[in-house]
Amino acid sequence: MPITLDPPPFGLTMNAARPLAGMTILVVEDSRFASEAVRLLCLKSGARIRRADSLRAARRHLQVYMPSVAIVDLGLPDGSGLTLIEDLAQSTARIPVILATSGEDRQFISALEAGANDTLLKPVESLAVFQKAVLDHLPEEMRPTGLRLVSGETVSPDPIAFRDDLAHIADVLTTSDDDTTLDYVAQFLTGVARSARDEALESAAELLAARRIAGGSFRSDLARVAGLLQARLEGQATI
Repeated sequence: MPITLDPPPFGLTMNAARPLAGMTILVVEDSRFASEAVRLLCLKSGARIRRADSLRAARRHLQVYMPSVAIVDLGLPDGSGLTLIEDLAQSTARIPVILATSGEDRQFISALEAGANDTLLKPVESLAVFQKAVLDHLPEEMRPTGLRLVSGETVSPDPIAFRDDLAHIADVLTTSDDDTTLDYVAQFLTGVARSARDEALESAAELLAARRIAGGSFRSDLARVAGLLQARLEGQATI
C-alpha cells in the first residue's frame, strides 16, 4: 500500500495561536504519561496526534500514512528508537520533521547522527519549546506565515496516566527479570519518574540502571524499585 501524507482536517488552517494546525504528529512512545503530555501540546497547537507504543506498531502506522512529524522515544519495549529514526531519515519519502525524545540525553548525539532533526528532553511540557522544535525544522513551504504567538504555557498530564505506567512496569517485573527486561524497566522508570517529578523513584531507577551497567549486585536496588512501585500503586507516598 502506498504511503500518503495525511491530509489536514477540513476547514482547519494554521493561525498565530495554533501554528501546527493541519499537521499529524506520530508519537512513538511507550509511556502513557509522556504520550498524554504530547497529546495536550498537540491539542493546544492545532495538530492531530497518533500514537504507537512500540517499533512494530509504528511501522504498521507508517505503512498506511506519512505524518508531518515523528517524535520517537529512544527506549522502546521492542528495541531502540535509533533504528526507526535511521530508517525514517533514509526513506525516499522522508517525514518532514523527525524528533528524538528521552528522559536522558546520553543518546542524543547518536539520534542526531541517525538523522533526527532535533531532540526533546523529557519532561516535554513547554508549549513554546515543543512548537519551536517542530517549526524550526519544517520545510519553508510548510511553515505558517505571519506572526506567531509565543506562549509560556505548560501542560500537566493526568496523574492516572502515571499510575497506568507504574502498573504496566509492575506487570513486566512479575513476568520476567532477565537482563533485557531489567534494562528496559530501569530506563522506562527513569524517564517516567523524571517526567512526573517523582524524585525518589527516579533516583532508585537510576541507581538500578547504574548498577546494571557496572555489573555489580543489583538485587537490593531492584527490591527498592519494586517497593516504591507497590507503595505508589497502593496510594502511599513512601514505603
